[in-house]
Amino acid sequence: MKALLIAVIVLVVLVAAVGSSYVGKRNEMVTMQEAIRSSWAQVDVALERRADLIPNLVSTVKGFATHEEKAISDVANARAGLLNAKAPQDRIAANEQLTGALGRLLVVVENYPNLKANENFIRLQDELSGTENRISVERRKYNDAVQRYNTYIQLFPNSIVASMSGFQRNDAYFKAEGQSREVPKVQF
Repeated sequence: MKALLIAVIVLVVLVAAVGSSYVGKRNEMVTMQEAIRSSWAQVDVALERRADLIPNLVSTVKGFATHEEKAISDVANARAGLLNAKAPQDRIAANEQLTGALGRLLVVVENYPNLKANENFIRLQDELSGTENRISVERRKYNDAVQRYNTYIQLFPNSIVASMSGFQRNDAYFKAEGQSREVPKVQF
């Protein structure tokens, strides 16, 4: 009777240990899956930021570039009008147009000394570069989370728990596409 009681106690302890280990490993796998989902959400946020940022910056830069182009275009047109004017009255009118266009151009330059199309494009380039770096960091974190999860569920005895609980390998890694591996051609 005593031997049977000891056997039952050992069996209960063994089942409890195995059950506890099973539950612990399954919970760890659930935690890792949630880490993958969280990492993906961060990638998604960075991608959304890029999607929101690019059109706004491009539109802003276009607005500034268009503003400068209009002022420069007004000066060029007024100058052409002055050169093409034959009669004195036409020349006076063309000169007034040129003076007004030059005044608007000087106001743009005086009020916004840093308002140069190339500086805006550099800013756009910097913002896009920063956004791309953020996306790259979040992609790396996501890939790391997927790799940790895949490694964990393949280790013994985790692989047994994973197969019993329905956890499967996640192969949704960010990978470099064929075109991104080619050296870009820069032409000026």
